[in-house]
Amino acid sequence: MEFTTILLIAVALAVDAFAVALAAGVSLCQVNSRQLFRLAFHFGFFQAGMNVLGWLGGLTVRSFIEAYAHWLAFVLLAFVGLKMIWEAIREVKEEGAGTDPTRGRMLITLSVATSIDSLAVGLSFAVLEISVWLPALIIGLVASGLTALGLRLGCLLGGASRLGSRAEIVGGLVLLAIGIKILHEHGVL
Repeated sequence: MEFTTILLIAVALAVDAFAVALAAGVSLCQVNSRQLFRLAFHFGFFQAGMNVLGWLGGLTVRSFIEAYAHWLAFVLLAFVGLKMIWEAIREVKEEGAGTDPTRGRMLITLSVATSIDSLAVGLSFAVLEISVWLPALIIGLVASGLTALGLRLGCLLGGASRLGSRAEIVGGLVLLAIGIKILHEHGVL
């Protein structure tokens, strides 16, 4: 898989983390370096880890679905992309009221919630017989970087929740485009 494609996937997957970090920055208003590190580290770690878990799960079923792997990859990417777009349009963002989203259960819950999509993409990598290690590393690093950026921007911009929604729509469209590219590469389109 080309580096550019991996990078686009990483950015698209990290949009959820960016949007949540943006909202956290808005709600916290003041962010210290410990909070920034905790949120960025956890979001990046979970994005990379869920990607690897999805890939490992996909390895177990790959032989059964090899003939339809490109369709499965498309469906998974399209599902994740459309889900991101739908959630952004509906603006179903839950903001932590009076709690620090960089600590405790809230941190773990947000880390898992923002990385579920990465699990599906990892499954796609497995069925397409793509090694997960470099993509998972890039996905984790990009998620960490965009989380840190989102947290800082949230502090600076105050009520910029619409920015996160727009970024999530773009991320969803990127995943759809990559799914279509996979079908095209397999001679379907």
